[in-house]
Amino acid sequence: MKRFSRNIRLLQWLDRRVGVPVCFFLTLLRRISGWFGTRRPGASPQRVVFLKLTEQGSTVLAYDALCLAVERAGRENVYFLVFDENRFVVDLLGLIPESNVLTVHTESAWTMAASCSRALLEIRRRRIDACVDLEFFARFSAAIAFLTGARRRVGFHAYFGEGPYRGDLLTHRVLYNPQLPVSRTFISLVMALDVDPAQLPTFEFLAPALSAPPLFQPARSERLEVRQLLDDFGVPEGGRLILLNANAGDLLPLRRWDGQNYVALAGRLLGEFPDLYVAFTGAPEEAAPIEKLVRAVDSPRCVCLAGHTTLRQLLVVYGLAEVMVTNDSGPAHFAALTEIDVVTLFGPETPLLFAAPGPRSHPLWAGLACSPCVSAFNNRQTACRDNICMQAITLEQVFETVSRIYRQRIAPGAGPAGPDR
Repeated sequence: MKRFSRNIRLLQWLDRRVGVPVCFFLTLLRRISGWFGTRRPGASPQRVVFLKLTEQGSTVLAYDALCLAVERAGRENVYFLVFDENRFVVDLLGLIPESNVLTVHTESAWTMAASCSRALLEIRRRRIDACVDLEFFARFSAAIAFLTGARRRVGFHAYFGEGPYRGDLLTHRVLYNPQLPVSRTFISLVMALDVDPAQLPTFEFLAPALSAPPLFQPARSERLEVRQLLDDFGVPEGGRLILLNANAGDLLPLRRWDGQNYVALAGRLLGEFPDLYVAFTGAPEEAAPIEKLVRAVDSPRCVCLAGHTTLRQLLVVYGLAEVMVTNDSGPAHFAALTEIDVVTLFGPETPLLFAAPGPRSHPLWAGLACSPCVSAFNNRQTACRDNICMQAITLEQVFETVSRIYRQRIAPGAGPAGPDR
């Protein structure tokens, strides 16, 4: 995962430095080929491929868009192109046949280029006639969409906004609306497949109500395995569990709530609820710093699970726990596939667009004038070096929110705690 983070940062740099000329020359190629006759999109698309290489959380937010495509084209005719490391989220949603999920490997630049080329050849072999680019203004995803050969290519376009240049490679350019939650913008891309491109960016689209993604159903053996893992760490069966995810990864460290806040929160929760256990979670490369936080809590009822679970095992842990507190990151979204209540701390980005839907989602956001400073329009780059937006979220505020949710969950006959909006 650490290597994957480095590769993503490299891809972001390449997207800015190399992506512009690539999109420019492919645009020239498209226009030159148009001189010899323009291929008409034809009838409604029969096969659709989605492009969402990065960001596991956004894949969950695309659930309704995928449902709409499956409803229109049939499950066997919907495909997905994704980085291999993120494939597990696509499989968890259960909408797309495993054989229809095409992956790009990221071990090296040559590996990525080779596996992407194979995926493009496979897309052309299967005669996929529609491509939906779910990436926000990425140049290389626009280039990949063009190279699929699909007659209908849908993606976001800035028009007169200040979004990044990505050429003229899409046949259906949908206006990115920064006032619309991401789940609904993804639906608009699928809806645009049947719209006359000359009519865009205007078309009659009313954002529908969102549906909840399916709950993750682990096998009995998986439950037993995770239950044994928790026992080994001192969390007994029947012991109530709160999870703390103290890191947002290397891609956007400004999203982090200070680690000492998590230490203090764990101490407050353990002192308030004598029957409670707290577990810190994280990726393998986070294990050492997370273990330091656990030692700082200094309680036998506080354990470190970072690096000790697979992603599927982590989802099982979510299903056994009551509440999770996390920075704005992937776990906040794929935890929505379980029954855990999630308190997500937002700062550089806004929950109005990126919060997981549903009654178990509880975003906290200070809403400072400079926040959000990261958006699709600026390629998620920011000049900020001091995340006062995260510092403005107080320990007391998080503690009170978690305590309220926890008390409601353990009350007899209690349902979801209800969102904090």
